[in-house]
Amino acid sequence: MIPRTQALMNKQKRQEIFERWQTANPHPTTELVYHSPFELLIAVLLSAQATDVGVNKATAKLFPVANTPQAMLDLGLEGVMAYTKTIGLYQTKSKHIMETCRILLERHGGEVPQTREELEALPGVGRKTANVVLNTAFGQPTMAVDTHIFRVANRMNLAPGKNVREVEDKLLRVIPKVFLQDAHHWLILHGRYVCKAQKPQCESCIVADLCEYKGKTVAVAS
Repeated sequence: MIPRTQALMNKQKRQEIFERWQTANPHPTTELVYHSPFELLIAVLLSAQATDVGVNKATAKLFPVANTPQAMLDLGLEGVMAYTKTIGLYQTKSKHIMETCRILLERHGGEVPQTREELEALPGVGRKTANVVLNTAFGQPTMAVDTHIFRVANRMNLAPGKNVREVEDKLLRVIPKVFLQDAHHWLILHGRYVCKAQKPQCESCIVADLCEYKGKTVAVAS
């Protein structure tokens, strides 16, 4: 964790960091495979404490069979679990999927709602899941802080915070507005493939000279 007495990274550095990420990856998106807001919602529900790769393997078989709330309900709980059983906590997640599908049909005409309040009212949907759907499916500038983003924000001194909500709020304040739509994806990808928890790949990091992490694995010119 960044010491609380350390000054926050300056805006010029933040601007340059996001400019570099944008240049390297102009159109970032989630690694979950989906073709509709409903498919994204289901994939994100399944992704808690699971890898995107594992979720994609399951949904590659599930979605061709059931890619609408009604089709999912028609499949039944046992039918859904037959496709999700390779995913951790699949029984609870499958129950949430069934309950969510019923609510989508009863209250939302089978469509995924586009407000945080309505999304968070769905079984198994918390703030992070709602933020992913709002950002990725509906283009809203939200910030879904997972373990990767929490680590990167603190380690780089980009937006240090004691908990995920503090980091989320701070990131939304300090990231230049022009980058907010895609910032969530750049941060996750950076944490997943470069700024790893145990062995950060500082030698291949395109923002290493701007990062304020005290434990960099390579020396960079200031």
